[in-house]
Amino acid sequence: MKSDIQIAQEAVMRPICEIARGLGIAEQELELYGNYKAKLSLSLWKKLKDKPDGKLILVTAITPTPAGEGKTTTTVGLGQALNRLGKKTAIALREPSLGPSFGIKGGAAGGGYSQVVPMEDINLHFTGDIHAVTAAHNLLAALLDNHLHQGNDLNIDPRQVVLRRVMDLNERALRNVVIGLGGKADGIPRESGFDITVASEVMACLCLAEDLMDLKERLARIVVAYKYDGQPVTARDLKAQGAMALLLKDAIKPNLVQTIENTPAFVHGGPFANIAHGANSIMASKMALKLADILVTEAGFGADLGAEKFYNLVCQYGGFKPDATVLVATVRALKMHGGVAKTQLQRPDVQALNRGLANLEKHIENIQKFGVPVVVALNFFPTDTPEEIKLVLDRCRELGVEAALSRVFAEGGKGGEELAHKVLKVLTNQESRYKPLYDWKRPIKEKIGIISEKIYGADGVAYSKEAEQAILKYEAQGFGELPVCMAKTQYSLSDDAAKLGRPSGFTVTVKEVRLSAGAGFIVALAGNIMTMPGLPKKPAANEIDIDEDGVITGLF
Repeated sequence: MKSDIQIAQEAVMRPICEIARGLGIAEQELELYGNYKAKLSLSLWKKLKDKPDGKLILVTAITPTPAGEGKTTTTVGLGQALNRLGKKTAIALREPSLGPSFGIKGGAAGGGYSQVVPMEDINLHFTGDIHAVTAAHNLLAALLDNHLHQGNDLNIDPRQVVLRRVMDLNERALRNVVIGLGGKADGIPRESGFDITVASEVMACLCLAEDLMDLKERLARIVVAYKYDGQPVTARDLKAQGAMALLLKDAIKPNLVQTIENTPAFVHGGPFANIAHGANSIMASKMALKLADILVTEAGFGADLGAEKFYNLVCQYGGFKPDATVLVATVRALKMHGGVAKTQLQRPDVQALNRGLANLEKHIENIQKFGVPVVVALNFFPTDTPEEIKLVLDRCRELGVEAALSRVFAEGGKGGEELAHKVLKVLTNQESRYKPLYDWKRPIKEKIGIISEKIYGADGVAYSKEAEQAILKYEAQGFGELPVCMAKTQYSLSDDAAKLGRPSGFTVTVKEVRLSAGAGFIVALAGNIMTMPGLPKKPAANEIDIDEDGVITGLF
């Protein structure tokens, strides 16, 4: 089969003005970035806000494995399939970070014949949104260090500066650095470091903001440091929010592109899926829901992380009421959860698959706890046997859940029609009774406990001394009623990456609790979370090239 980039380069794209016209967007409401990309004017929302919403479908997945699940590919393929069936459908995705693109994970534009295009542009700089976030974040960091250098009128304790700098590349050498060396004119020496831009709280603020003024207010609330008396110092104290919002005035506008089959695609924002909420921007989703009859979107990692945050956090901030959930699984991944090594996945193993189905069952249960109907998408791989496929589909049927085999990678929208029919059946026959899992007003520990016990299946939660102290501090400062954003390994329902399947008899250990006051959530870290990835021994960058005619190769 051809590579992703070969397929994408052969796609026949329609001018983005035509794609917009199909949604009812006038040309003057577009800000063009060439022929195939555009930003949507903020004035468009004023015209749309009173229109009824379309149906909202969330695509999520079982616990990720190195075998792959194909969540983004399924999102794109399902959107294409629904359009083939005559439904006015759009999709919404996050923007890819350059870090994974040049590292090991790859881009985030889908795969095979279910991709968003122009794929090269989307994976490389796109419309500059992530770079704008980088600039806004680093401006705040520069203003903070300048304040320390110019006399420190706010009485900031340099040992309690919590804001680091960011860049949109994998660079392990910058995880921990000392800045301000060189003499008095070069600033105050202190320890600091870099995170990847998509882990920035500025990115989370951008994606949760309802409009530019809401974004500016969220930026103002970002806590950058603490005073000697323990009181927080915010971006507002540094008078930074206005300039930061100015740098983000274009980045906040949703981006419109298309899929290989010309389905409209809103690709906007890129927050981390563990240290943040892992979903595309609220503004893009709100516009798409007014413009399309059905919106298919996704949330990062497995349903225990992405879907949980989407239901408990994003839907609450955005006022969304999801109508259905598509849970992506593969025979390969389920066999890994049943104990099969990655090197042996091509061999049929019904017994291991049967054991691994416990992971799928737990995710189905979790989604149903939010009152949202579930459809299982079994993403097809050529090594899957009829017996293995039948086992998964039969188990779903026994659980009373609709399920379909999906071939969207190899066949595009046509390969997703069976899945699309199942989704439409659920939209017609099953009413969503969506409700969040907890009330934000509950104490922080109680919220962490509900997620850990009901979603992960833990027996309880243990806290480090530092986490206990942080919770007391945040509640005393008035942040106790914020929702919780859990940060843990994506490779297990537990906080131990080695525990596959459906682990039991474990306790979640919260080592650290952080405040994201601007974004509007408390981050509970169960384990060590990497916020600045490193490059692998053989980075993808080594295989990426461009020739004299501008043809790109090696980009997946």
